[in-house]
Amino acid sequence: MRWVSTASRNVSASQSRNAWALRPLRHNARRCFGSTKPSPGDGTEEKPLDPRMTDLGHTIKDDFAKFQEKYNVPKHPIVLAHGLMGFDELRLVGKLLPGVQYWRGITEAMRLNNIEVITTAVPTTGSIEERAHVLHEQIKTKAAGKDVNIIAHSMGGLDARYLISKIQPQSFQIKSLTTIATPHHGSSAADIVLREIGPDYLPRLYAVLARMNIGTGAFSQLTRKYVCDEFNPNCIDDPSVQYFSYGASAQPHIFSVFRVSHDLMYELEGPNDGLVSVASSKWPGTHGDDGYKGTLMGVTHLDLINWTNRIKRVAARLRLINQDFDAIAFYLHIADMLAKEGL
Repeated sequence: MRWVSTASRNVSASQSRNAWALRPLRHNARRCFGSTKPSPGDGTEEKPLDPRMTDLGHTIKDDFAKFQEKYNVPKHPIVLAHGLMGFDELRLVGKLLPGVQYWRGITEAMRLNNIEVITTAVPTTGSIEERAHVLHEQIKTKAAGKDVNIIAHSMGGLDARYLISKIQPQSFQIKSLTTIATPHHGSSAADIVLREIGPDYLPRLYAVLARMNIGTGAFSQLTRKYVCDEFNPNCIDDPSVQYFSYGASAQPHIFSVFRVSHDLMYELEGPNDGLVSVASSKWPGTHGDDGYKGTLMGVTHLDLINWTNRIKRVAARLRLINQDFDAIAFYLHIADMLAKEGL
């Protein structure tokens, strides 16, 4: 039985190292979301006190598994704002093959339902300020002076908030902003990545990316310290804009690309979609608690833009899983909701 004892000691040592490594990141969690305290028993593991850390709000399980018979059309065009590393359409071999869409099937479905939709493309890893200015110019050009509703995924929500608060467009009005898994309080995934790279190697990495003409502003601006201490205090909501937000929570399967990030984030922020926590996704805006529309259950960060739904549809047809979420139905629902709000 000696090997059992040795294995137990190794597991215990590993857990202790992980707890020690997560301590500085938990400090950021306390600053952004509220205080924490040790759990009874081990004296090291911290549990959240602030209800935002664990409160899922209105949970959405299978509301968007199927399409409605009819969707109302918003009064104003919808602008889709992508997240980090995003794009409008990516063509890897020119025009020889169809391009890869960031919003897979979503823009086509909106147009089929007579919804005017505008896609944008901002610097993939640029700073929030850089991305927001490009977003502003593209809306000004593509919307041709029309007022708009913005639907933003992930970092795109921060770009849109900067556009509303700091740039303050004059040639058009932003009637509403709906954010989907936007890190409104930063992401511990960004904290972990920057901490693992370390202060010695980070400047070298930035220098290499700069030589490749790749922006680096986004990386440090997605940390909880930057968003909580710098961005949020300086980007105040506009009372003339209606703000809505959604979060997502999923337990990734063992082979998921989000498995490690999800588990680490869960220790620090609670339920999450693999890259952004529910707590960070909540942005009530001018609506108070009513601005947070709910948490999409069993949905990952990529599910939200229809990147993994094709695989899941195949599995559903084979009756291996139940498909409880369809991203296209979700975005059509948002358009319907905006229409009912008179937007």
